[in-house]
Amino acid sequence: MLIRVPRGWETPEREATPEEVYRSRRRFLQGAGVGMAGFGLAALGLGRVLDPFAADPPGIANLPALAAARNPKYKVERPVTSERIVAGFNNFYEFSTDKGEVARLAERFRSRPWEIEVRGEVEKPRRLDVDELIRQMPLEERVYRLRCVEAWSVVVPWIGFPLAKFVEWARPKSSARYLRMVSFNRPGEAVGQRTQPWYPWPYYEGLRMAEATNELALLVVGSYGHRLPNQNGAPLRLIVPWKYGFKSIKSIVRFEFTREQPKNFWNVVAPEEYDFYANVNPAVPHPRWSQATEKDVATGRRLPTQPYNGYAEFVSHLYR
Repeated sequence: MLIRVPRGWETPEREATPEEVYRSRRRFLQGAGVGMAGFGLAALGLGRVLDPFAADPPGIANLPALAAARNPKYKVERPVTSERIVAGFNNFYEFSTDKGEVARLAERFRSRPWEIEVRGEVEKPRRLDVDELIRQMPLEERVYRLRCVEAWSVVVPWIGFPLAKFVEWARPKSSARYLRMVSFNRPGEAVGQRTQPWYPWPYYEGLRMAEATNELALLVVGSYGHRLPNQNGAPLRLIVPWKYGFKSIKSIVRFEFTREQPKNFWNVVAPEEYDFYANVNPAVPHPRWSQATEKDVATGRRLPTQPYNGYAEFVSHLYR
């Protein structure tokens, strides 16, 4: 039987957020109270959704502007989520497991200066400052869906450059089959690393080279027209929008090209719940909740989860 996977832009009109809902404070707050199917909001921090008319969360005022032309190829038929939500509702265990506390706890984190290391199966290992790297890369803005494994989602205008361009710049050897990425380990600044020593810090992730060089994979340095705030992974993070959000590692300090498949953080912590690939799949439930639908954080509406998060046309060939 032929199964047709809808393209990313073919979201039905009924799933688009009406303008009056998006703009109405009352409807926003009512929508935010809609319960999660199969598990409680409180357990995932979804019971507290930011008031879009309140003051900005910490860490987004006075960020340096960052201009980049929007790439029209990657369309999302849902409104862009308010920056107040994206900057104030964060999974970043290095600081806290409380999504509403991350922005405050990350406000004084030092994301500049920041050194990037490239090593492993490359022609020449190197270290350089992140801003030096950014100056060498072609910046663009892409609006992507972000789908968390916890079954909530947002839509964000990210600014960055293709991971494929970085791979080309890094000049890996033909023996490189995987790309391993590692985040920071600074418990003196990241209270979550200090108070949760049972986690195998620093955070780490990995991709096959075919995934790393796919056109969707993006290294992000900004959002909403300015530099990336700390709570969203400053100064450099990954976005792989067809995978669950935990694959999009934040605050990267090291890129390592490897011959063998690297381990990834959550697969080591809970192998029965998280796999290496972590592709968005509505047909495969998490052991503790369904993945068939997701909650739009901005409106509280339940939306059907799309295979590969709506990006099947770009990536499904990688998994045949």
